[in-house]
Amino acid sequence: MNKSLKNPWVYSMFILPALILFILFFIYPILNSIYYSFTSWNGVSENPKFIGFENYIKAFGDERFWESALNNGWFILFSCGIQVPLIVLFSLLIANVKRLKGLYKTAVFLPSIMSTAVIGILWGFIYEPNIGLFNQILGLFGIEPIYWLSDEKYAMFSILLTNAWQWTGFYIIMVLAAILAIPRDLDEAAEIDGANRLQRALSITLPLIKPIISVVIMLSIAGAMKAADIVIVMTKGGPAGSTDVLATYMIKYAITNFKYGYGNTIAVLIFVFTLILTALYQVMIARRSERIEY
Repeated sequence: MNKSLKNPWVYSMFILPALILFILFFIYPILNSIYYSFTSWNGVSENPKFIGFENYIKAFGDERFWESALNNGWFILFSCGIQVPLIVLFSLLIANVKRLKGLYKTAVFLPSIMSTAVIGILWGFIYEPNIGLFNQILGLFGIEPIYWLSDEKYAMFSILLTNAWQWTGFYIIMVLAAILAIPRDLDEAAEIDGANRLQRALSITLPLIKPIISVVIMLSIAGAMKAADIVIVMTKGGPAGSTDVLATYMIKYAITNFKYGYGNTIAVLIFVFTLILTALYQVMIARRSERIEY
C-alpha cells in the first residue's frame, strides 16, 4: 500500500477524472466562446466568418451594452453596500439567540433553495399594482399605486430587492458558521472585563470573521456579474431594456437575434470583467484580511 502511494501514477489516476471534467465543461467552453467571439456567425451555418476584433469594437461602442453593464454595477453596489451589512447584522442576532436557533437558520436559508422562477412569480404578486402587498400597504397611507416592474424608476430596485431576499440567507449561514466557530472563552473573557454585547461584537466577533466576510463579498461580486435568471423571470429586461444586465443582453443577441458571434463576445467580456473585479478586490482589500487562527 505504501509503495502504491509513492507512485505518481496513482495520484494521476485520482486527478484525471476531475481534470477531464474540468477541461470539458470549463476550459473547452471558454476557448470555444473566445474563438466564436472573433466571428460573424448565426449559430446555424457551418462556416463562421472570421472578422477579427469587429465584435469587440462594436461592444465597446454599444450604448445598450454599457447600460447593461451599469445594471450589473447596481447589483454589485446593492450586494456589497446594503446586503452584506444586513447579512452580518442578522448573523450576529441569530448567533445570540438562545432558543429555536435551528428554526431561524432554516427560515433564513429556505429562499436560497427555492427555484428562481418560483421566487420571481411570488414577488411578482407582491409587486402587482392593484392587489400586491406593497401597494396595499402604501394605500393605507393614501399613496397611489406604484407600477414596480413596469416603471423604469422602480423596476431595477424591485429586482435587486428580490435577488437580495433570495440569497441573503445563504450568506447568513456562512457568516453564522464562522461566528459560532469562535471560542466562547474570548467572548466570556471580554464580558468579565466589562464589555457589553455591542463592544464584544465590534471588537472581537467582527475582526475574527473578516475572512469569511471577504469571501461573501467576492461571491456577491461574481454572482452580480452573472445575474440573469431573476431578470428574465421578472421583467425579461424591460421596460425598454432598463433592467437588462450583461447576461440577458447576451441572450437576446445570441438566441433571439441569432448573432452568436456577438453574443459570444459579450460572454467573453463578462468573464473578463468578472476576473478584473475579483482580482482588484483580492489585491486591494481581501489580502488585508489576515487569516485568523484561534
